[in-house]
Amino acid sequence: MKDRFRDIFGPGKVLIGVVHLGPLPGSPGYEGKLGRVVARAASEARLLAGCGFDGLIVENYGDLPFLSGRVEAETIAAMAIVASEIKQVVKIPVGINVLRNDARSALAIAGVTGCEFVRVNILVGAFTTSEGLVEGEPGEILRCRDQVAPEALIFADTMVKHASPLAPTTLGEDVLDVVERGRADAVIVTGARTGRPPAGDDLETVRATLKAADLAVPVFVGSGADPLNAQDFLSLSDGLIVGSYIRKHGRAGEAIDARRAARMGKIKHRVRA
Repeated sequence: MKDRFRDIFGPGKVLIGVVHLGPLPGSPGYEGKLGRVVARAASEARLLAGCGFDGLIVENYGDLPFLSGRVEAETIAAMAIVASEIKQVVKIPVGINVLRNDARSALAIAGVTGCEFVRVNILVGAFTTSEGLVEGEPGEILRCRDQVAPEALIFADTMVKHASPLAPTTLGEDVLDVVERGRADAVIVTGARTGRPPAGDDLETVRATLKAADLAVPVFVGSGADPLNAQDFLSLSDGLIVGSYIRKHGRAGEAIDARRAARMGKIKHRVRA
């Protein structure tokens, strides 16, 4: 899948924006107006594409509190509708993240809508989270991909935010498991919580660990990127996944702020040039 990554995103650094969906059918905050959710998502997708973002991730952020396992059928159906609409209005790659960790549903949505990748927060191991115990299912996920979305890339977090490993481990050991045993196509490094950047030298640790193991896997910064640190992060990674900063007041779940989105697009353009 290494060549597939470059076929999708092209050469150079990659900037991916996150489309935070409003509450979907079945979630506590749903207001009975799916059309409004779809329209806002499509509008935000067009905005991010226009600001120079190279890809998007669509996630059901508005469904807080998230389910720890499989999501309900209505969630999958709604996200498929949204993803299909977004694929109609933008030409950049689109990914799916079904929170909290329903990778098989994400792959199903990607397969039927033609999305190019999925994000899996916990691909291997077992973690305690605010939603309870969440376990990775690499065997089931890889088999599911072969059946329903064989061309979809798997972007997987290592030591993901809002989670702690059930068994003692290190960032280096976890990222090796994510790539070697989970067969992730790209690795995501985050901070401890939404909107926080990776701690200390976590990014360098991941890069050095993969290099020492001769594993040529793209590495993304998955939280906390902003205009103050974006250039440094891009010099140490293959790309950024930005969800919080580009929204009003830098707050996850708010509407996208066009000025903030444009600022990130310009930084990426300068680095890429």
